Amino acid sequence: MAVAGEDYPRSFAEMRAWFDTDWKCRDYLDWLRWPDGFVCPSCGSGAGWRLTDRLARWKCGGCGRKVSATAGTVFDKTRTPLTVWFAAAWRLVGDKVGVSATQIQREMDLGSYQTAWAMLHRFRSVMVRPGRDRLRGDVEVDESYLGAPQTGGFGRGALGKVLVAGAVERDDGRAGRARLAVIPETDVLSLRAFLIANVEPGSRVITDGLLSYRGATGDLYTHDATSVASTGLTAHEVLPAVHLIFSLVKRWLMGTIQGSISPEHVQAYLDEWVFRLTGADHAAAGSCSTPCSVTPSALNRSPITISVRLVAPARRHVQYQELEPHRQASMSAIRFSRGATLPKRPRPATMRKRVLTGVSKWRPQLLKIRRI
Repeated sequence: MAVAGEDYPRSFAEMRAWFDTDWKCRDYLDWLRWPDGFVCPSCGSGAGWRLTDRLARWKCGGCGRKVSATAGTVFDKTRTPLTVWFAAAWRLVGDKVGVSATQIQREMDLGSYQTAWAMLHRFRSVMVRPGRDRLRGDVEVDESYLGAPQTGGFGRGALGKVLVAGAVERDDGRAGRARLAVIPETDVLSLRAFLIANVEPGSRVITDGLLSYRGATGDLYTHDATSVASTGLTAHEVLPAVHLIFSLVKRWLMGTIQGSISPEHVQAYLDEWVFRLTGADHAAAGSCSTPCSVTPSALNRSPITISVRLVAPARRHVQYQELEPHRQASMSAIRFSRGATLPKRPRPATMRKRVLTGVSKWRPQLLKIRRI
């Protein structure tokens, strides 16, 4: 088991003291990736030596390949100092309320909001461990909607919102481990897929009176349903644990993130919140604290590719340092795909503009993918 103060820092101040230069960060990543010494990923040879180049790469003595501890990870080919990456990782998972990209940009003195946002999103992409344990025992399951008030129906008939399913273990009268996932509908297939992915078969699933749960649980789970309408109780009285989790998530989204989330990225933010909740439980049990656990995970995942399209100024804006204060670009069209790279900040010369009544607006233009 990892020991605080020996295998990872105990506090943010100690983390800054340990990793005040990039070479110390790279040395720590070397130890995490090759705890028993360097091993070439190509030929498997253990013979090698560190080069004196800027990237502090290793050269294999068997095949001659040059290898970096950051290759194929979320740190791959980054131009942002590793000291900033480490500090951002700690701020992201070390605080119970997390941190926003705007705060990271301001604290780390980054040149653009895009850089800060992409860094945090890379970390979020490694916060779900493949093959993690599913919930077991008594598990409350329900759904909720995320989004601002919309016109139209109420409850499950609401339009223009993101539907989220939640499952929470009942642990001696309190909320235990939790799982949250975006689902398309409240039909049998969607709910069954969520249960199979997050709840161990044979568990007791506690739900409200929604008929879809009867088919979703099938013969895999023991189903305990309580109709909210027929009992006269409120939903949070029937399912207190899962509604507590929904309440905390919504409070966090409106507080730390200020509600500025695109629907396609909701799942990543939910994964971050569940990761932080799980880390808090581990810390209470005396195991490894949350900031030390995201960095090893980041070494086992490839980074993500991000494409950015500049469009006319919309509701949310990103301020570039090279531009005059009134010239802004929007990040309203951002798409992710697996396979790692990040965009370099565009220079003003690469953007086409037109002036209308003295106000500059950017025409839509697809940027080439660059690495930071």
